[in-house]
Amino acid sequence: MRSLYTSPLMAPEGGGGMPTNIDTLCINTIRTLSMDAVQKANSGHPGTPMALAPVGYTLWRDVLNYDPAEPLWPNRDRFVLSIGHASMLLYSLIYLAGIRDVRPGGVTHDRPALTLEDLEQFRQLDSLTPGHPEYHHTAGVETTTGPLGQGCGNSVGMAMAEKWLAERYNRPGFKLFDHHVYTLCGDGDNMEGVASEAASIAGHLKLGNLTWIYDSNQISIEGSTDIAFTENVHKRFEAYGWHVLELKDANDTGDLRRLLAEAKAETSRPTLIIVHSIIGWGAPHLAGTAEAHGSPLGVEEIHETKKFYGWPEDRNFYVPEGVTEHFRAGIATRGAAASKAWNELFAAYRAKYPTEAAQLDHIFAGTLPEGWDKDIPVFDADAKGVASRASSGKVLNVVAKNYPWMLGGSADLSPSTKTHLTFEGAGDFQPPQWGGTYGGRNLHFGVREHAMGSISNGLALYGIRAYCSGFLIFSDYMKPPIRLSSLMKLPVTYIFTHDSIGVGEDGPTHQPIEQLAQLRATPGVTVLRPADANEVAEAWRTLVQITDRPSVLALSRQNLPTICRKTYAPASGLAKGAYVLADADGRPDVILMATGSEVGLIIKAAETLKAEGIKVRLVSMPSWDLFEAQPKAYRDSVLPPDITARVAVEQAAGLGWDRYTGLAGEMIVMHGFGASAPAGELEVKFGFTVDAVVAAARRQAGK
Repeated sequence: MRSLYTSPLMAPEGGGGMPTNIDTLCINTIRTLSMDAVQKANSGHPGTPMALAPVGYTLWRDVLNYDPAEPLWPNRDRFVLSIGHASMLLYSLIYLAGIRDVRPGGVTHDRPALTLEDLEQFRQLDSLTPGHPEYHHTAGVETTTGPLGQGCGNSVGMAMAEKWLAERYNRPGFKLFDHHVYTLCGDGDNMEGVASEAASIAGHLKLGNLTWIYDSNQISIEGSTDIAFTENVHKRFEAYGWHVLELKDANDTGDLRRLLAEAKAETSRPTLIIVHSIIGWGAPHLAGTAEAHGSPLGVEEIHETKKFYGWPEDRNFYVPEGVTEHFRAGIATRGAAASKAWNELFAAYRAKYPTEAAQLDHIFAGTLPEGWDKDIPVFDADAKGVASRASSGKVLNVVAKNYPWMLGGSADLSPSTKTHLTFEGAGDFQPPQWGGTYGGRNLHFGVREHAMGSISNGLALYGIRAYCSGFLIFSDYMKPPIRLSSLMKLPVTYIFTHDSIGVGEDGPTHQPIEQLAQLRATPGVTVLRPADANEVAEAWRTLVQITDRPSVLALSRQNLPTICRKTYAPASGLAKGAYVLADADGRPDVILMATGSEVGLIIKAAETLKAEGIKVRLVSMPSWDLFEAQPKAYRDSVLPPDITARVAVEQAAGLGWDRYTGLAGEMIVMHGFGASAPAGELEVKFGFTVDAVVAAARRQAGK
């Protein structure tokens, strides 16, 4: 085991007395608060906060450009704790910095973000100190972290957002955006693929405003990282195009300050600072062991550790006199001056550039620009129709043109997902070396679906209206960031095309089956599967106005007939999730319901049934969650409870449809995976034909 103290600053004071060095006192306060909180909760991760207390303290007290009195100040440096299990490190820093309780949306409470009592309630029900940091829940938390690697991806999106805002809105003499993004990550983050994806694209984009501080303590839950992680991370990041530095001793705060300054001075590459630390530093029996990672140290070990620190062994949650004052004399004094100067600069900017300032007001507030929807097209009826991915591309381009801070891209699939912005001035987000500018609105994520989602969340955390796209089957690679979009209430738009067995010859590996059910099951995600071009237009009109949760668009590869809205109900019914597309004279004998490409199928089936004298109600159900949000009276008007003869049709897994068909109804759905063949042949093989729908409707109607 390495020595418990390798820096003179961190060595214990002689004779067991309290440290006299104020920096040491502050650092040990962070350590002991973390130890005590985890012990009181009997749950948590004490070892990393103990090891990284000098790093967190030095960054926040001496470097971070952040005003605790204005935690939403737009040009603040961002701090991301990607190792979210070390949450007590962040909570201790928030408490010592005196951050005010200001939440996204500008909601202000006249109290500190965290009090000592809040730290004592760590991991308890309804506390402000949950096990992993949660955006919206605790002021000072910039993003929800915990699933390893996600914070790394978010930070790349944040750095991209800063670059984009600077390029778009800075003017000579008005440098509104020039801040830095810092991320604290660990061995686990660097094992996760999403962090590698994010690091790769950050290197390509030359994000010199991004620094990751990597805690290389070489300990994971199972023991030494030598059992699974022996690569040379330094060389790996150099290969990504990063500037790599090393801090040999996490306790060497002077050398860390030097490295942080060097990182900030390097503006053409992101920087990785590899910090060599000892997990659980100071614990006489558990330091440097896996036992210090994810469990309380125990009362006796804590007593001995405090003795090593020269701390009162019988005092819990103890903050010595002068600690908060010294901490705030750094971050708060520096931050107050910086935010005051920025606010004065922005006031002068507003006078000279009122249009740009008004746009920034919208970005900061998360509101929509006036006229964003003025050019949304109406599509003429057309039996041949158009693929919903193609109609979506047309709508996206007219919406984005009138929504200047809407930007996004795809995982190397924009020609297929039709998400490339083609209007004048859209441009590509690239460093000048790669032929673009940081003001471009087309993002190129490469084949990195997972990082694409987490980067989009980072963009959205800045108020940018982000979208990303891929094939629906590859939403499998994006479940974690979609879930976190929902947890953080971020209005990211996920555009997924090739949404059914209509993909055809690419076969079962590319034909989504269970993905719609998974997305619909994720709380707080609006899923829309439009039936034709006009439902696509209404889907965009609806989802853009949803600013407190993510949306998923499921779109077709194949052409969908554009429904004649003179014969059938207006597509505006989409806003309610489901609507009566066409009805029978009098009480229907059967209700046919479908989403997306299958709506055209039930329309054809209804024509046959009508000729047979069977009364049919057609229901388009593009969004279950929007439908469930409607009053019961409306839902019953669309699906009357007394009409139990029902058929649901969807080229996906049937899970969930029984809530609408009832136990007596029928479902024409996928019961297994698809196959490789032309789409028309697959429809016949799997029963998505007019004859199959008609037969089911007859059975339901009893005829």
